[in-house]
Amino acid sequence: MGTKEPRQLPPDLVRGQSRFRAWRAQRKAGVRIPQPLWAMAIRLVKTHGVSRTSTALGLDYYSLKKRAEGADAPPQSRGPAFLELAPPVMATKQCRLELDNGSGATMRVELVGYDPADIEALSRSFGDSL
Repeated sequence: MGTKEPRQLPPDLVRGQSRFRAWRAQRKAGVRIPQPLWAMAIRLVKTHGVSRTSTALGLDYYSLKKRAEGADAPPQSRGPAFLELAPPVMATKQCRLELDNGSGATMRVELVGYDPADIEALSRSFGDSL
């Protein structure tokens, strides 16, 4: 009455289980689990969950969970391999002038990219127009 029949494992978990058994049968003591087996285990976690996968493959629950969470994290970028620097923008000279000749004539001028000699010539010609 209180007995449960063990559930049948899905085919991909059975394949994973057999790969881990084969690796454990031929490994030397103290050798770490190879990366391809961890990668397979992480793929199985995405389908079957950490608990079921760790039980089927004989892995530590917390180690598998930590690796599976690390696989979901976006890869950390080392930064760009090449960084293009734009040439510095040369600021252009700008100037606004308001010239008044004293007799009521006023001239407003806005100069962009000017030469100081141009301002002198402009102010003289305006002053000479009296």
